Amino acid sequence: ATGWGLGVAVAVYLVGTISGGHINPAVTISLACIGKFAWADVPTYVAAQVLGAFFGGVIVWLAFLPHWKETSDQGAKLGIFCTGPAIRNYPANVLCEIIGAFVLVLGALAIPAKNNLSVEQGFSTGLGPLLVGLLVLSIGVSLGGPTGYAINPARDFGPRLAHALLPIAGKGHSDWGYAWVPIVGPIIGGVLGALFYSLCWPV
Repeated sequence: ATGWGLGVAVAVYLVGTISGGHINPAVTISLACIGKFAWADVPTYVAAQVLGAFFGGVIVWLAFLPHWKETSDQGAKLGIFCTGPAIRNYPANVLCEIIGAFVLVLGALAIPAKNNLSVEQGFSTGLGPLLVGLLVLSIGVSLGGPTGYAINPARDFGPRLAHALLPIAGKGHSDWGYAWVPIVGPIIGGVLGALFYSLCWPV
């Protein structure tokens, strides 16, 4: 969880001034739903987010290259790339992802607002990225157990696709039957979080 939180913070610091800190399709779509991001730009941003996550998966594959043949546990190999539930119960799994993304977007919108900054400025400048990273860390520590907490469709789909395409010794299947959960859940949760924030604190 610490690695993910700091990873998010560093990524947003790196690209925040270019893209507004968009590294999560659920956040991008949620902002579009409340008029804080142009719908016309959503497909391009989402494609870039998924592509970035895919290449992140490729880098992870390279980092663990000597280990693939030495590891027989297919679940462990898949878990390096993408999320999976502790207990496979689709309604509960989706609900967990909805809650996590709801909190993520709600918090991410509150951070710039409390500092009188635009959403993009709040995501990408000052302590904003670090606070969002700490928020991701908090969600992981509190809600990460049931699903591995994707809260980001690109973070799961991109590396899962890398797992499916890369020549990983004894990798098994990529569990595409579960792949819709970390896509649908975070998008629903993010949109609900954005709508809730805009209703309570009009933006």
